[in-house]
Amino acid sequence: MSRRRRRSERGSAVVEFSWLAVLLLVPLIYVMLAVFDVQRTSYGATAAARAAGRAFIIVPAGLSEDEAQERAFEAARLAMKDQGVELRSGELKITCSPACLEPGSTVTVELGTEVPLPFIPEALGGERPAVQVSASHTEPYGDYREAKGDG
Repeated sequence: MSRRRRRSERGSAVVEFSWLAVLLLVPLIYVMLAVFDVQRTSYGATAAARAAGRAFIIVPAGLSEDEAQERAFEAARLAMKDQGVELRSGELKITCSPACLEPGSTVTVELGTEVPLPFIPEALGGERPAVQVSASHTEPYGDYREAKGDG
């Protein structure tokens, strides 16, 4: 009589669970990191657009429109920095309707930026995949205020 030796399956559940955990948790953690980056940038962009609009509106008398835009950019840069995001030039656009720093006018600040997906190297070729984030804020100058700036 030949005896067959049975293989014990003792401990294989731990191995299977470990592999499943790695295969399922790594993508989940990656997705969570990407979502957190996008949310952080989105919150920063919203706060930055609001801060830039207010900084542009409350410019002291005697400062030019260019100086008001510099103050607005600095306010937006600080708001983005609070969220750990760097604001690059060209991402902030300020428009006035009908004219800047005039009674009854409005200032619209638009901010558009990209959030690159984490851990994807540029060595793969092409541009890094990114999520577009944009925010806008409109601030009224007020009907009963004195005109400021260059006019």
